[in-house]
Amino acid sequence: MAELEPAALHNETEAAGNGTGKLGSSLEGAALAYGSLLAMALLPIFFGAMRSVNCARGKNSSDMPETITSRDAARFPIIASCTLFGLYIFFKKMQLLSSFPSRKYAQDLLESHRSCGLQTSIFSQEYINLLLSMYFFILGVLALAHTISPAMNRILPANLPNKQYQLLFTQGSGESKEDILNYEFDTRDLICLAMSTVVGVWYILKKHWIANNLFGLAFALNGVELLHLNNVSTGCILLGGLFVYDIFWVFGTNVMVTVAKSFEAPIKLVFPQDLLEKGLEANNFAMLGLGDIVIPGIFIALLLRFDISLKKNSHTYFYTSFVAYVFGLALTIFVMHTFKHAQPALLYLVPVCIGFPMFVALLKGELTEMFSYESSAELLPHTPRLSHFPVVSGSPASLAESMQQKSCSPRRRRHLNPSSM
Repeated sequence: MAELEPAALHNETEAAGNGTGKLGSSLEGAALAYGSLLAMALLPIFFGAMRSVNCARGKNSSDMPETITSRDAARFPIIASCTLFGLYIFFKKMQLLSSFPSRKYAQDLLESHRSCGLQTSIFSQEYINLLLSMYFFILGVLALAHTISPAMNRILPANLPNKQYQLLFTQGSGESKEDILNYEFDTRDLICLAMSTVVGVWYILKKHWIANNLFGLAFALNGVELLHLNNVSTGCILLGGLFVYDIFWVFGTNVMVTVAKSFEAPIKLVFPQDLLEKGLEANNFAMLGLGDIVIPGIFIALLLRFDISLKKNSHTYFYTSFVAYVFGLALTIFVMHTFKHAQPALLYLVPVCIGFPMFVALLKGELTEMFSYESSAELLPHTPRLSHFPVVSGSPASLAESMQQKSCSPRRRRHLNPSSM
């Protein structure tokens, strides 16, 4: 699966030709939509950051987070740009074939491509989106089950029979035998999976925006919790690179908007601006890409772990960066609504999320400590490192990747942890 880009905050109903968007049916409806997007963006950042602390302290090797190094951070904008442009070319080709006035003409064109030795896709855009829907159905169920697992463990009665299960796949034999998958779960995990599957079926059948948001929130929370920057310098490299990436692909081209509108997957949060008029059947959506939540979110989570490492019983840098994120996203919404044009949210989020906490550190004389802090030093020596950068705007492909990590020793887990987004 291709890397998922940090999409810009924009109106999903904007015209593809000029990028301008329709206003909601009423000013109250637009305010409700933007306020809801802001609230939904804050939830995975706050709770994901809190859970990232427990994740870093965990003694279970299978629950260790993925650590992003400076090399990963530097490569990611380049990789993301290539995959984004590849998706754009694919969707434009599908739109071109579907726009031919004659099916026979389209077939003749395909035959001429084959006669010239050119490869053509046998799948239409609808088939591709169907395959993607099934893919995200599986990953979404796993991610949502992991998200609700702690809450369900507190809700379910303590006397509930809790049997243990194990999925074990190995390769080789004898001394060369290696675990491909050694996955242990229990009855409580199965209950979480069953509940998440209901949401997944709802999403597959209806593509309802509430089901989309449930999966999107789960992806974002998993990403903030399980993707860890190793230090502040790496965070600055990652955010700085994606700052340029977001501006170029939103303001310089129509690539970002085209892909975001063509890609039917829960990689964005949406909320209808005409909810007050049409209720749950509303269809005039404002949207926020998961990358605009996860990318700043993992930096904010890093600052929370830095706060804790100072052992001053305060979360100064976490709250500073959290307030900065609220300010930056609110500014994005204001500019978008004022100019009626898609906005690269990272244009506003990156300067404030980096600048505010650094200014506070400068005033407190802790700037050197901030840049010398190493989050990875808190983790066990066998913490997995990235061999390639995982999907981040909701990082779903790493859910499947985490289940394929090889380990020479059996791994045990208490709770369902399907992903390392």
